[in-house]
Amino acid sequence: MSKTDEALEIIHALGLPRGQRNKRSALTLLALANISRKGSWARAQQPLMRIWDIMGFMRERYGKDYAANSRETIRRSTIHQFEQARIVDRNPDDPARPTNSGNTVYSLTDDVMPVLKSFGTRSFDRNVKKFILKFGELQEHYAKRRELEQVQLRLPDGAQIALSPGKHNRLQVAIIEQFGPRFAPGSRVLYVGDTARKHVICDKKAIAGLNIGITDHDKLPDLVLYLAARKWLFLVEAVTSHGPVNPKRHSEMEAMLAGCSAYRVYVTAFLNRADFRRYVADIAWETEVWIADTPDHMIHFDGYKFLGPCQTGEDTK
Repeated sequence: MSKTDEALEIIHALGLPRGQRNKRSALTLLALANISRKGSWARAQQPLMRIWDIMGFMRERYGKDYAANSRETIRRSTIHQFEQARIVDRNPDDPARPTNSGNTVYSLTDDVMPVLKSFGTRSFDRNVKKFILKFGELQEHYAKRRELEQVQLRLPDGAQIALSPGKHNRLQVAIIEQFGPRFAPGSRVLYVGDTARKHVICDKKAIAGLNIGITDHDKLPDLVLYLAARKWLFLVEAVTSHGPVNPKRHSEMEAMLAGCSAYRVYVTAFLNRADFRRYVADIAWETEVWIADTPDHMIHFDGYKFLGPCQTGEDTK
């Protein structure tokens, strides 16, 4: 087993998340322990090292020459997690030193040294257990944090599901909980996508019953609602980073719905007017816009259908 493989085994045993189980993190651990290809874990050390020193060690001892701009990746995607897991201390020689100082150094903690020094011996597992009992596993901590940060969605039937955290899913919650009751009361949620888990609701039977010809879920918009009483199918794009229902997207969905007898209502939803202004020139005609921070109103990109006078509190027909 190579030294990098051994380092990866230690990283895995200590419960580091998947994002840190890679060669970059393995080489960083070896550098911080000052262990070369033929070195022994029993002789692991605790030198004070800057990121530049760590990169120099990787280049000289392991032939891995990271580009200069990789320094920030090593700091943010390896060293930062090592600190959180209590594998590394920052500036143990001068805790008051500013983080952005060019003299910032890192060193292995006293607590992790018994784990490293015992690798390959009978006491390794015991020392790992002691370390985890004291500090916990970072991957478990991350999992709990993600669970706490999840966006809770209450469906019209009262069922509750959790979506991954983020602006996009917050907007999707607003569409179902605010747009739906106002503009599609009594509608059924047929599909909801999720930025991390692809889709969390997909009523395949109902979708097939409407003769929607999809071959994969990527062709569906972010949300699909069906108002059976009026045979209205709401196809809603929740826009936070990707585009609205533009002419190309509108044409694609029309082709997908060629055999569907329901009346289509295309909606582009935004969190706020600032986001709407960014995309207004791209929105297709014959579609609708809904903005979450003004939930009682719609913007109709339709012209002829809604042209006419409007009195306060009353729609004159």
